Amino acid sequence: MSELAVPQPDVSTTPQPAWDVALLFPPQGQWSEADYLWLDANRESKRLMEFSNGFIEVLDMPSQIHQVVIAFLYRALFQFVMARDLGTVLFAGLRVRLGPGMMREPDVVFMRRENDHRRNNDYWDGADLVMEVVSTNREHDWVTKRKEYAEAGIPEYWIVDPSLEKITVLTLNGNRYDEHGVFGRAAMAGSVLLPGFEVAVEDVFRQ
Repeated sequence: MSELAVPQPDVSTTPQPAWDVALLFPPQGQWSEADYLWLDANRESKRLMEFSNGFIEVLDMPSQIHQVVIAFLYRALFQFVMARDLGTVLFAGLRVRLGPGMMREPDVVFMRRENDHRRNNDYWDGADLVMEVVSTNREHDWVTKRKEYAEAGIPEYWIVDPSLEKITVLTLNGNRYDEHGVFGRAAMAGSVLLPGFEVAVEDVFRQ
């Protein structure tokens, strides 16, 4: 008995992306801040995009665990800040401008009330505290963003790592970060910038 042939898709009739549309945009490395802001404001996709030194970076879609951890941290920080009228807490995709040619979208971001003048509808000019939940690109959160946020003068950076079940709280010392603490599942992770704000690591990752 002869083998049945497996039908192959007709590539000529398979819908293809409009590759020529890409030619209407600047090549990677030559994007301007205005180009990025226009594209980000007019995108149809729900994918988050960041901007770094002329390059557009399209971020991976967050997993359910990623989203649930962000939601827990946002609620905890929001409730603490609002109860004391300390400022504003938001979450991705809010654009944060770290300097000329650099835009990031931290998972959770806080600005003190006295720095309200640095908030506008297009982006925030820096921040006072940012949190990142580590995803597939671990080096991005642990190395690249640690360097960028420090150089931008953001006083506190939380790296929340679900795979290690640890929260690392970093505080600014000049243009680099020092470790305030690395908090495991049995610990309470606390802030230096916001005395009294802390979360039980067990509760964060139980989500």
